Amino acid sequence: MKNKARIGLGLALAVLLAGCSSWGSSSAPKPQTIEMVAPLLGVQQAWTARVGAGFKPPLAMQAKGRVVSLASSDGQVLALDSSSGQILWQRALQEPLSAAIGFDGDTVAVVSANNELIVLQAGQEKWRQRLQATVFTPPLVAGGRVFVLATDRSVQALDAANGYRLWTQSPGTSSDSLVLQQAGVLAASGNSLLVGIHGRMVALQPDSGSVLWESALSIPRGTNEIERLVELVAPISKHSGSVCARAFQSALACLDTGSGRMAWSQKAQGVHGVAGDAQTVYGIESNGMVQAWGRNNGTLQWSSELLKHRKLSPPLLVGRSVVVGDHEGNLYFLSKTDGSLLNRLKTDDSGISAQPMLAENTLVVTTVAGKIYGFRPE
Repeated sequence: MKNKARIGLGLALAVLLAGCSSWGSSSAPKPQTIEMVAPLLGVQQAWTARVGAGFKPPLAMQAKGRVVSLASSDGQVLALDSSSGQILWQRALQEPLSAAIGFDGDTVAVVSANNELIVLQAGQEKWRQRLQATVFTPPLVAGGRVFVLATDRSVQALDAANGYRLWTQSPGTSSDSLVLQQAGVLAASGNSLLVGIHGRMVALQPDSGSVLWESALSIPRGTNEIERLVELVAPISKHSGSVCARAFQSALACLDTGSGRMAWSQKAQGVHGVAGDAQTVYGIESNGMVQAWGRNNGTLQWSSELLKHRKLSPPLLVGRSVVVGDHEGNLYFLSKTDGSLLNRLKTDDSGISAQPMLAENTLVVTTVAGKIYGFRPE
């Protein structure tokens, strides 16, 4: 009971620490007015849909081909066709969710607020498994397995067909450390599983859970638990043997995925992960500054103050633009070359709830109020 109370207190303190990403503070600095004269990038709204009571962080979407799977905070799980917005299947779990969604194009995995891992196929529940700790990171479904990263930073692999537990990897550091109430790093990379554990990027062998390598992006410092909080936050950027990630409010770094050798590290104060391509990594500071770094050497290429204090979503790279949403429901398309504004669109007033998702040629966006939008950039 003591450990559970400690973890609960830790989560509350961590959320307070992340206040820069909490929307709606009346004392926050006012963002500048943005004048949009003529769009420099054509974007058409293709469709809209609505589901559940809303999409609240840390829930996210996953796309395979043109199929997008997502879940509302109150347990409405669905798959839709991104080309038309048509719902392919939908299942009401009738219980709130803490983490969603894992999806490999066939199998869907979510975690309930009651710490149950729930796996579905074509809208039908296949199995569920009780977990020992809270989960905020979306499960990863890959290679016929479901991988789960819990708030105690244990990692589990389960058979996607029947829920049989294949292995568990526990962290080498105390599970009493504070954690963030947002998605951490859990991703496939070639023949390894990348996991964020207390400021370290760890590569695991997916068949056994054995550690292949680990590299520290951020080291705990300070005199109290809040000051010493270190976490890697999603999303990450993978490209050609390189993975770039952010340590919450402290650093951004790129590593070699084969060896874990760090190519570079820069101080950075962001609360969300990054996007990138072969040349550049894009991220957002906690004050809303959008920045671009050279992927090979970490050199700052440009920095834009246009969206300061707008409480932005994680970025997504789409064609020649960096796409971000804000807490007022605006969607911005910035030039990936210099950060200039190419277009701005409006959804609803509740705010963009998660990183936008690209499914083939459709940009899918969710809002806190439960609406789903499909846009087609040129």
